[in-house]
Amino acid sequence: MKYLHIDVKGIKTYSIKERSSKVSIEKSAVPHEKGSPFSEFTGRLPGFLAADDLKAVAGAVVSAHKNKRPVILGMGAHPIKVGLSPLIIDLMQRGVITAIATNGACIVHDFEIAYAGHTSEDVARELCTGTFGMAKETGQMLNNAITAGVKQGLGIGRSIGGFIDSSGFELKDKSIFRTACALDLPATVHVAIGSDIIHMHPEADGASIGEGSLRDFRLLTSVIADLEGGVYINMGSAVVLPEVFLKALTVARNLGHKVEEFTTANMDFIQHYRPRENVLRRPTMTKGRCFALTGHHEIMFPLLAAMIIEEL
Repeated sequence: MKYLHIDVKGIKTYSIKERSSKVSIEKSAVPHEKGSPFSEFTGRLPGFLAADDLKAVAGAVVSAHKNKRPVILGMGAHPIKVGLSPLIIDLMQRGVITAIATNGACIVHDFEIAYAGHTSEDVARELCTGTFGMAKETGQMLNNAITAGVKQGLGIGRSIGGFIDSSGFELKDKSIFRTACALDLPATVHVAIGSDIIHMHPEADGASIGEGSLRDFRLLTSVIADLEGGVYINMGSAVVLPEVFLKALTVARNLGHKVEEFTTANMDFIQHYRPRENVLRRPTMTKGRCFALTGHHEIMFPLLAAMIIEEL
């Protein structure tokens, strides 16, 4: 069959003035004015997509704080390595962040900051010589603190927090775990044995590490059971914390706790599968809200923290 050009003379049109549109000039960004306060900067952000999501997460955190509901920060170690500990500690001290859940690497970098004021070695270079992860103080002190704490009935988070709190470290006020201990806030550590440098040291005790991490899982589950109306933020953990969060939520619901209407957010520079599914989509399928905030931690989290403080 031979085709001719279609005749478009009969196409029906309508006025753009009658059409519903997603974008309007009222939601456009407003140029920044030199010297204007931060609150005006955030108010001048465009009213679209990620800018709206960032405002929504800040608003959810402030709302949870005002209603005395939990705000839980689940995190990998990268936020500590890019200098965000002071901001996290500040939000803890303000009563905004009410619980911390971390992977095993967080205690390594948190301890080294408190003990030495620096952290994060050159892995590629040290790996070539077999010295990667072999800092004596890190391996000995953390493993001994875990073993001693577990013997006292503690989990890993409180074991490390209490150890740093009772130490003479000049920079212990820079420790997230010490702050949690001092404020009596839940701080849990969820370990994959073999994944952290302290597991390579002879002082590592598998029974203590396993028992301490299991206690922390059950403590986090208790916190998650009270999450109704609260906020859970996953920052920089692509596998461990999303899996732990999903299991803790399952146990809480299985035991009859109402954990349905809450807000989740995933902050990372890549939106990975597990955070997208286990933190954002699956937990909020029936109720609640979820937001994916994509960007570098060292930029996005200071923005979020400042917006929260401005709204308080």
